[in-house]
Amino acid sequence: MRRLRALLIKEFIQMKRDRLTFAMMVVLPIIQLLVFGFAINTDVKHLPTIVLDQSLHQESRDLLASFEASGYFDIRYTAKNIDEVNSSVEQGKSKVGIIIPPDLSENLHHGRSASIQVIVDASDSLAASSAISTAQIIGQLKSQEILFQRLRSTTGKEVALPYDIRIRPWYNPDFVSAFYMVPGILGTILTMTMIMITSMAIVRERERGTMEQLIVTPMKSHELMLGKIIPYIFVGYVQMTLALMVGILVFDLPIRGNIGLLYILTSLFIIASLSLGVLISTIAKTQMQAMQMSFFVFLPSILLSGFMFPREAMPDFFYALGNLIPLTFYLQIMRGIILKGIGLNFLWTQVFALTTFLIAALTISIIKFQKKLV
Repeated sequence: MRRLRALLIKEFIQMKRDRLTFAMMVVLPIIQLLVFGFAINTDVKHLPTIVLDQSLHQESRDLLASFEASGYFDIRYTAKNIDEVNSSVEQGKSKVGIIIPPDLSENLHHGRSASIQVIVDASDSLAASSAISTAQIIGQLKSQEILFQRLRSTTGKEVALPYDIRIRPWYNPDFVSAFYMVPGILGTILTMTMIMITSMAIVRERERGTMEQLIVTPMKSHELMLGKIIPYIFVGYVQMTLALMVGILVFDLPIRGNIGLLYILTSLFIIASLSLGVLISTIAKTQMQAMQMSFFVFLPSILLSGFMFPREAMPDFFYALGNLIPLTFYLQIMRGIILKGIGLNFLWTQVFALTTFLIAALTISIIKFQKKLV
């Protein structure tokens, strides 16, 4: 225990001297959380739209008003012909083009179907999906409104929908993107900083020539591993606390679950990330190699963990591959406690997975590390 305490003191002194790195570990995550929290928004609204209204009747004005009232379409340009619509979409000035035929009013008055063309720039799939789904919903609602008016004028009675589907979205009823993204960003920041910092721990000792001093000490391999991990557990908690404060104060992030349980389970994720970083550190020969290997782990963590894309839509192989990433289970823990307010009885699978991962990574690191110069 005395040997470990001495190594911990040495690590804290080294951390204190390297003030720039410490400041980056504390300040940079807050900046990233603010930037990504505001910038990443999966609810794409206010798409610039160009309109070619060849009807110029009340029906076409009502339809365009419905498009604009949805909040997803901003009608910024009015075209005189189809070439202007095509040119605006091709140049990227407009994401959506709405073309209303000249016989719209006549078709509606005679009970015929009126075709409305909606051109969508699908080079941005997220914006395109939002525009297409919203346009379809607007078309269905306006169609129902016209049909109800016709039936009412024919029968003289109010007409009710055959199906009354009442949707109750739980946990995030207003679909606030920040509530979903901020916990994910926090987990991603912890992954990036914890792995990158510790991945260079052993390598830095070699490059600075201080590994010889550790070799002549009676310190054991597992004590050296713990000495490299424990100081950064406190750094991880500082990052998490500051990030949660930013999330609550800036984004009004709700904390519906037990905050104490969140901190306890976060320790598992921090230790798992640090263990993976130390494992990389025992493999890499230089700090550049360690950094490259960290990025090799970091990118799959973002893409396969469910942070950006739903895992349910992934092929089976990549879904299974995501189960080897600690961030996958931590995101489920974060969103479960913060948004759903669930407890340990619903999260024991994620806890078991993180515990298994950190034990495996730490054990391999201790076995692989040899207290000798190569």
